[in-house]
Amino acid sequence: MAVPNSRATLITYVKRRLGDPVIELNLDDDQISDRIDDALQRYQDYHHDAVEKVYLKHQVTSSDITNKYISTTTVGDLITGVVNIFPITDSNYGTVNMFDLRYQLRLNDLYDFSDVSMLHYVMVHNHLELINDTLVGQVPFDWTRHQDKLYIHMDWANDIKADEYLVIECYRILDPDVATSIYNDSWLKRYATELVRRQWGENLSKFDGIQLPGGLTYNGTAMLERAISEIEKLETEMDIICP
Repeated sequence: MAVPNSRATLITYVKRRLGDPVIELNLDDDQISDRIDDALQRYQDYHHDAVEKVYLKHQVTSSDITNKYISTTTVGDLITGVVNIFPITDSNYGTVNMFDLRYQLRLNDLYDFSDVSMLHYVMVHNHLELINDTLVGQVPFDWTRHQDKLYIHMDWANDIKADEYLVIECYRILDPDVATSIYNDSWLKRYATELVRRQWGENLSKFDGIQLPGGLTYNGTAMLERAISEIEKLETEMDIICP
């Protein structure tokens, strides 16, 4: 059996799982394609194996400063969540210089790492971080997936300048056409199969009770109920493994 490694091979796998070509599937190709889209969307939205944590850099532009937000489409596609923002400067979005307290600590107290205890430096550094967190705090931000706008609530006119960099810690959807093993994910294959089965059952249920040659009758409702039951089990399984 060929391992699914693309959208087309996943569709072929699902059709074979449902009986094709031995059994004729009463489905349109567009219906199957739509159900594959639904399965991928569910997988990407809720399964931890479908996303990766990344750190993306962004060079601030004058448009960002004017708009007071960053368009995340300029940072990277397929972002599902923003966790944190790090300036590549000091903790107050200002430029590190020779008069910075931490610079002076490193210059005067840590000129020779082999001869100076790190304990004092670590304690002072932690104390400075505590003071900064108490008096300044973390810069709040808001981001919504469907707007693709990262609002950073700071003084854009003074806290940052054009051409400075920010690093955005975020989660990004894995592109299945690059990470092709996604198409062979056990949960995704089963879920896609049941979604297509449900569509098949919905199609056939419209002809329930119609007698065919030989005395057979359609029973799409039974297929539909089976598919719905399996879909509920799979979604519950995902809720357990990906809370």
